[in-house]
Amino acid sequence: MEELLELRKCIEEQRYPDALLLIGELEEMSREDKINKIYSYAVILLLHLIKQEAEQRSTRSWDFSVCNSVSQITVTNRRRKTGGVYVPHEELRELLGEAYPLALKRAAIEAFEGQFTETQLEGKINPEHVREEAFRLIHESLSGVKKISDK
Repeated sequence: MEELLELRKCIEEQRYPDALLLIGELEEMSREDKINKIYSYAVILLLHLIKQEAEQRSTRSWDFSVCNSVSQITVTNRRRKTGGVYVPHEELRELLGEAYPLALKRAAIEAFEGQFTETQLEGKINPEHVREEAFRLIHESLSGVKKISDK
């Protein structure tokens, strides 16, 4: 909120270069907020994909969480007015890689009623397959809404 008040002050005082700098900061803050939200949903998505692969089963609740996470990532990532996405393909892959350790930690608590450590649980799955499946689901969802590119 401080930034908006400062922006108003800069415009009123006709300090346009300062106003443009503030606009850049606001844009970056907005993008970071989107990335953080996508990260949070990526953790949930990966968590349920890990549990599904490890336990070789699924539940309606897990399926819903997967579907909801993919949907929320898609909605959050889409730029409505300008088109495109906030997080392009390669950054999305990186983000899934960053979210994976936290998802694995949570999955170790939830899968098999918490009887396996993270390392033991990871031995029951193919981590690369889980991350690729998450990426595929997101990519398909994004492609269904609007074609995206790596640019």
